[in-house]
Amino acid sequence: MTSSNAPVNPTGQRAVQGEKLRGAEKVARIPVKIIPTVDIPRKPEWIRVKMTAPAEVQRIKDTLRAQKLHTVCEEAACPNLPECFGGGTATFMIMGDICTRRCPFCDVAHGRPNPLDADEPRHMAETIAGLGLKYAVITSVDRDDLLDGGAQHFVDCILETRKTSPNTLLEILVPDFRGRMDVALRIMSECPPDVFNHNIETVPRLYRAMRPGSDYQHSLNLLKKFKEVCPDIPTKCGLMVGLGETEEEVVELLNDLRAHDVDYITIGQYLQPSRNHAPVSRFVTPEEFERYAEHGRNLGFRNIWSAPMVRSSYFADRQYYGEPCPPVRRGVKAVAGL
Repeated sequence: MTSSNAPVNPTGQRAVQGEKLRGAEKVARIPVKIIPTVDIPRKPEWIRVKMTAPAEVQRIKDTLRAQKLHTVCEEAACPNLPECFGGGTATFMIMGDICTRRCPFCDVAHGRPNPLDADEPRHMAETIAGLGLKYAVITSVDRDDLLDGGAQHFVDCILETRKTSPNTLLEILVPDFRGRMDVALRIMSECPPDVFNHNIETVPRLYRAMRPGSDYQHSLNLLKKFKEVCPDIPTKCGLMVGLGETEEEVVELLNDLRAHDVDYITIGQYLQPSRNHAPVSRFVTPEEFERYAEHGRNLGFRNIWSAPMVRSSYFADRQYYGEPCPPVRRGVKAVAGL
């Protein structure tokens, strides 16, 4: 099912299907323009990644390429990739590697996506079984060109995986299904995941600049309405800090998420993928992250992970099972890139 909502390239022409726009080309048409960063702030000593098992990292990459699969770890240039791949985990990104949105904080390419791959659910299920995963996270690009936003493709992936790996827990990290929420929820309620995740990303004041085409209240409603139709399935939400928000705004956002019955929370530091992406406004201290975690615990979330290098699917299984957030690393290895 497709719609006629087709992206255009920076020249104003209809985008060529499969063409990837990145960096300055990607953000050229967003409402709040991005000025390329000249002076890159030095990362503090608590922005560090763990480098592990290069052979295992390559094995995961080879397995994914053989099955023609994508991961958000690679496409979004996640700094935790070496640690997660080294530990034998990955977050699968379905429905291609071209997004119909232009969020200036994200490194995933924008453009006019290719048609869905009908074999992708089977390939993903085979990969999950082959890797022996007990917990898998499935996310996607935004697909505003599909009449159901891709909801049926999520369900197909869940069904195929449960055939071959019935004991594997599945967390899905979904887009906002703009204009398609009701049909998407109806489809997904027929075969729900074990965890339903949707990232709100930032505070409402920054939505026009950081999430063009999205709406803060719409994202809250998606989380709330899913819980209404699937009350036994936990919901989860992630956000970034360092985009220009205030501490008071983050606290209020956490209050909103709890009021909409969200169970799990992740909060991490925004890191600028390139000079043409949204700049880092500040590096939030570990102490401020801990204040968010304490506030979240007081609100009654099942588990809240709040630390500089936390991402929405970072060791999602450990968070699901109630483990505390890993301690902040200092002076291990600086994050590459900007």
